[in-house]
Amino acid sequence: MTTRIANGIEILSTRVFPVSVPRLYAAFAEPALLERWWGPDGFTNRITRFELVSGGEWHITMTNSEGQAFHNRSTFERVEPGSRIQYLHHEPMHVFTMDMHFADADDHARLTWQMVLERNRENLELKKFIAAANEQNFDRLGRVLAELKDH
Repeated sequence: MTTRIANGIEILSTRVFPVSVPRLYAAFAEPALLERWWGPDGFTNRITRFELVSGGEWHITMTNSEGQAFHNRSTFERVEPGSRIQYLHHEPMHVFTMDMHFADADDHARLTWQMVLERNRENLELKKFIAAANEQNFDRLGRVLAELKDH
């Protein structure tokens, strides 16, 4: 069952990375790699549960540079290995769905995120921040992928 947020606030982020689709997908699917790049600049992560199957749970604690920890809980709603991951983020601050698509882009791989947040005043104000944070997230992913390529 897929949860849809009706009349939500959509944030679309996309980037092409100079790696194969399987390598890009693995950067999310492998928790040790995911911990290295998830979130905006200044955050560190600890994953305590990661069941990448439809209906599986994902628990990650994100800690900002001031040491404040944010415990996040999500449910994977749709997992198509190598091509698509959709999840519902339950907490701590805002509820949203994320639909991630991994696709070929010539000899590279394209990652597209479609986030849909509940429509409320707080999320309308957060939209610009979240879009910028997603770009930072992609920057961090790009650095991790470049490190992996060098090894």
